[in-house]
Amino acid sequence: MPTHDVLPASPDLRAGDRLYLSPAALDRSCGLPLAGGPLRFSAIHVIVRRPAGIERAVVTVDQLGAWGVTHGLVSELAQRIDRLTRARSPIGSLPLDHPLIMGIINVTPDSFSDGGQFFDVDVAVEHGLSLWRAGADILDVGGESTRPGASPISADDEVARVLPVIRRLAEAGALVSVDTRNAAVMSASIDAGARAINDVTALTGDAESLAVAAASNLPVILMHMQGDPRTMQQAPRYTDVALDIYDYLEARLEDCRHAGIPDDRLVIDPGIGFGKTLEHNLAVLDRCALFHGLGCPVMIGASRKSFIAKASQGESAEHRLPGSLAAAQAALDRGVQLLRVHDVAETAQARAIWQGIGAAA
Repeated sequence: MPTHDVLPASPDLRAGDRLYLSPAALDRSCGLPLAGGPLRFSAIHVIVRRPAGIERAVVTVDQLGAWGVTHGLVSELAQRIDRLTRARSPIGSLPLDHPLIMGIINVTPDSFSDGGQFFDVDVAVEHGLSLWRAGADILDVGGESTRPGASPISADDEVARVLPVIRRLAEAGALVSVDTRNAAVMSASIDAGARAINDVTALTGDAESLAVAAASNLPVILMHMQGDPRTMQQAPRYTDVALDIYDYLEARLEDCRHAGIPDDRLVIDPGIGFGKTLEHNLAVLDRCALFHGLGCPVMIGASRKSFIAKASQGESAEHRLPGSLAAAQAALDRGVQLLRVHDVAETAQARAIWQGIGAAA
């Protein structure tokens, strides 16, 4: 599909064309605030997707404004700039004035990175507390592996795995999220003390999930996945991976609003590793600033995933920390508000240096 480097002379956004704005020239010193966080942007990547191709240009804010006046898009562009700049609502009790870290607790026998290591309740709880002490802002407890090729388990089995862990971590004072695609598990976990929902199917995996999430009054993380874990890595295809994910998440946000879940409770995750090739994953990381245009906090979960090994030396999961930190750094540089990781202490240290460099600038 053709790509151009100048603003479209005659945008027709009423004939199936789509407009996207992505912040560009990100730094700490000048320009508009990005999502109310520490970064600012002084240029904007304008993308118009048409049936015949994709047109792109990087322009200043003033140039974009003049283009909007010429083509009657002043109100449209003002709404989009507002979505890029306005401060994001807290996730539960956690303000987003700095990036947050979510620590992963897999209470499973078969997760890709630590399968079986934390299957015992006492071991899982102690691991969660150690992640919390190391700097995790949120502890994400999951009882069903969603690694490539994984088969689903029953809701009863999932509940039996996660509830004792969630209850004890919540009683200790941690903010706990439940990583599940099953409405019954969501409900039981909320009763046990979970204070956020993290769903790899963006609330499409269970017909009751939208209603449960709406009634919970809790933050909800909506992730993109092409296919399901059993099939998602079988030749995934996209027209434009970042734009296709954006469109999917935009539609899911609208469905959530209609179900009674307001924007201030929603977080989006483009789903690194879920139905994506190495090239797709690298492109999503490179272009993840685009997702700020949806007006919600953005989470990236790249920790220890196989794309790191594919881009490097084929390392096993336990030897992917450097690549995980590189992915986290790229996400921070693009304004991502939440990092979902296995290695909390190391990520917290990297975040501290990233913040310190910014404060010294």
